[in-house]
Amino acid sequence: MADAETNERPRRLAMHIYVLPNLVTTGNAFFGFFAIIQAIKGDYTKAAYAIVAAAIFDLLDGRLARLTRSTSKFGAEYDSLCDLISFGMAPAILMFMWALQPYGRLGWIACFLYVACTALRLARFNVQATVIEKAFFQGLPSPMSAGIVASSVLAFQDLQMEAAGNFWLLMMTYLLAFVMVSTFRYRSFKDLDLKERLPFRYLIFGVMIIAVVAYRPEVNLFILFLTYAVLGAVFGVLNFRKNKRFRPNVYNPSQTQGDDPDLVEEEDEEDEKSHK
Repeated sequence: MADAETNERPRRLAMHIYVLPNLVTTGNAFFGFFAIIQAIKGDYTKAAYAIVAAAIFDLLDGRLARLTRSTSKFGAEYDSLCDLISFGMAPAILMFMWALQPYGRLGWIACFLYVACTALRLARFNVQATVIEKAFFQGLPSPMSAGIVASSVLAFQDLQMEAAGNFWLLMMTYLLAFVMVSTFRYRSFKDLDLKERLPFRYLIFGVMIIAVVAYRPEVNLFILFLTYAVLGAVFGVLNFRKNKRFRPNVYNPSQTQGDDPDLVEEEDEEDEKSHK
């Protein structure tokens, strides 16, 4: 009888997580929060470098989790929450305090839109993580968008340009928000295995990029990041109809859209006409 009562007692659920990759993810959140504090204090250079540091930690935590085989649902969700701080709130507050305050309501609405689109981008990525092909991102990645904001601060200071009230920075903020939630395809380079033998030209191309960036890193990094964003948007507009179709994840071909009610595969108008 006592044994039966013991077996009927509800068991306490305990949370067991992988500590190392989640500590690295916490480093991402730390630098994002530090960037916010520095932006409020008016030290925009430190804020920009803190966002860059957060991006490095964001890159490391995923690689570390896969290397140590410690990926988990908790880690993925925690990473997204930290990304919202580092690549949503921090760049938006930095941009507003640094350049968009003179625009008043128009300025802070642009920054709010940036934060909201970052959150939507991260939520969509989590839902589509197992169905969208790994070689491409759908929409501009939030770390790259934050990198454009951070590098714009460094570029403007290096060129000694006035940022406060700059019309192009206002437009850039709105456009970055839009391309993050767009269906434009951006190359992720995750299918490029640098551990394998590749043609010699890949090494030459890499050396050339390093040399160009090293010549004037503050300006050339901004140009490089902005070019990546613009080219993806241009090709996305030219291939707008193709971007609507889900492209299956070649690394997980057994996953289907029917497994998640949030994902619905839409049929193109051309396919509908061909079926009639």
